[in-house]
Amino acid sequence: MHALSRNMSTKTPGSPRSETTLVANVTSVSVMDAEMSIAATAKGSVPAVPVPLFDTATPLEPLRGRLNARAVAVLDAGRYILGPEVAAFEEEFAAYAGVSHGIGVANGTDAITIALRAMGVGDGDDVVVPSFTFYASVEAIPPTGARPVFCDVDPDTFCVTAETVHAALTPKTKAVVAVDLFGNVAPVPDIEALGVPVLEDAAQAAGSSLAGARAGSFGTAATFSFFPSKNLGGFGDGGMVVTDDAGVAERARRLRFHGSTDKVTYTEVGYNSRLDEVQAGLLRVLLPELDGWCAGRRTAVRHYEGAGLSELVRLPRPVEGADPAWHLYVIRHPNAEPLGPALERVGIGSRAYYRTPVHRQPAMRRYPAGAPLPGTDEAAATHLAIPMSPVLSRTQAIEVVSAIRSARA
Repeated sequence: MHALSRNMSTKTPGSPRSETTLVANVTSVSVMDAEMSIAATAKGSVPAVPVPLFDTATPLEPLRGRLNARAVAVLDAGRYILGPEVAAFEEEFAAYAGVSHGIGVANGTDAITIALRAMGVGDGDDVVVPSFTFYASVEAIPPTGARPVFCDVDPDTFCVTAETVHAALTPKTKAVVAVDLFGNVAPVPDIEALGVPVLEDAAQAAGSSLAGARAGSFGTAATFSFFPSKNLGGFGDGGMVVTDDAGVAERARRLRFHGSTDKVTYTEVGYNSRLDEVQAGLLRVLLPELDGWCAGRRTAVRHYEGAGLSELVRLPRPVEGADPAWHLYVIRHPNAEPLGPALERVGIGSRAYYRTPVHRQPAMRRYPAGAPLPGTDEAAATHLAIPMSPVLSRTQAIEVVSAIRSARA
């Protein structure tokens, strides 16, 4: 996978990209309307237009005709499992990520399990993984026969670092799962310098980059989810393993299909985990739009910054050299717990995603923390996701910031 300098740290924000025509055209409400809406919010009333946490419908609206036509074409072709749409999307998405191989699977969770097994992880091994992440990043490890060992994160970036991983390494460590959380990109090259294979969990980071290379091009392999709310979201479940390692790719293809390459000989116990033709066909329509949507997400961040959000809360900090296409825009504040309900009362979507870290979930308490996790505890207690989408307008950002200001008053 992609190689970078080993002396990266997690201190300096990446540079945002320019606003796209798509995003420039979606702001139809005037600044005067925004100011009137702010005044209403300050008085405690619901904003003129509620701001949802996600807006997945608006970006898809101009694509409806093409999506409908592609779905009908797939149905008419009569190939539903591992057909030409899957093969084409695997090739196109791998090229987008900057790697040689793509293996479509049923979902992002299976992608992690299959990728780890394809990397040689198995019984008796340890896999270092952050506790501040979605449960699936950890849940996917025990089915390989390995044991998850929890490491800490930098609460400013929400990502693991070489230092937090190093503190959790054991004599049995076979791999590290580095999560590109919320669309930030973990410093995988620094972690690889520790001498351990890395699987990049890029489920939330399609379209993000680090030092000019796309998320998914780092480590021994990487995994993606095409869950509908993701940066590149499908219309159901879907996932992919991407890699430059031909051996890893070959085994991943075998594992996704019951451990067989020919439906005759089964060389190992695998899975029934395949990306289906309809999803692949629809994702092929969406993939060319991804860069524009990611630019819209970066523009949304600039709208928040211009509205003064940093004066009220702590903003997420990109890993040094990263240019995140924020899947979620997650702020931090000491009183994040009551802030969320206060925003919801005035029509602003928000959510605390990982208030209980994975290592404290009932099913995971038997697995060890490899080191103290103070950054995890801080991130868990103080984080709150606020509205983010490719079409979040300046007016909507002003609404959100005004509501946060009023809630803190």
